[in-house]
Amino acid sequence: MARVPRLSRRTARAGPWAWSAAGAALGILFALIVFAPARWLAGGIAQLTHGEVLLADPRGTVWGGSGRLVLSGGRGSTDAAALPGPISWSMRPRWDGVAARVQADCCTTQPLSVRAQWRLAGLRVQVGDGASHWPAAVLSGLGTPWNTLQLDGEVALSTRGLSVEWVEGRPRIEGRAELVAQRVASRLSTLRPMGSYRITLQGGTQASLRLETLEGSLRLAGSGEWVGGRLRFQGEATAVPGSEAALANLLNIIGRRSGDRSLISIG
Repeated sequence: MARVPRLSRRTARAGPWAWSAAGAALGILFALIVFAPARWLAGGIAQLTHGEVLLADPRGTVWGGSGRLVLSGGRGSTDAAALPGPISWSMRPRWDGVAARVQADCCTTQPLSVRAQWRLAGLRVQVGDGASHWPAAVLSGLGTPWNTLQLDGEVALSTRGLSVEWVEGRPRIEGRAELVAQRVASRLSTLRPMGSYRITLQGGTQASLRLETLEGSLRLAGSGEWVGGRLRFQGEATAVPGSEAALANLLNIIGRRSGDRSLISIG
């Protein structure tokens, strides 16, 4: 009968130590996930947006914390503008992604809900229905042309059934978003305000964007759609009779002049 070899004392002692080391490694990994500092989230946002959206003074963890939202012209830019108050967030993982709630003291009466879902073909981001109000002045942080326009006024944003899914790098938009800029002013014009405007994003098979004037001396109009993942927009800006001189500098900046019109073209 064959003799079964006996384990050496060193091998016997290695078993419990190996299990202890594995348990410690798993514990450390769990702690890193659960208590990951908020600055890791800040770094991820900066990387994803190429430095145009920043989370300054992050506190707490990736899953729950606070900070200051800053818009910037990107890496190397000296332009930056922050919201006038802090933002806070809470996130929880789900089997197919993550769900988040974001609150901005200056701008939201109720937390904004966002859900990101991983798909085989890409990523889908769904925004909960809601409304919020944001200062137009913060756009100056994005650099040209916003730092030249130096807009002032209030921007109201509302969403309904809005979602964006990236498939092979191309966005597929569903639902609707409406942005109303009220009593807008600019340092390039002595008219205060210049007017109020509405931008409507309508998703579907061919997502579209529409710009219209609600009231004011500066008249804006235009429309566009996403083609091959890129927005193609055509519009124009004009001044109502009697306000041409006060709006001349602004019309020269926002588009290509053609007589009394300023032509706006994107894509």
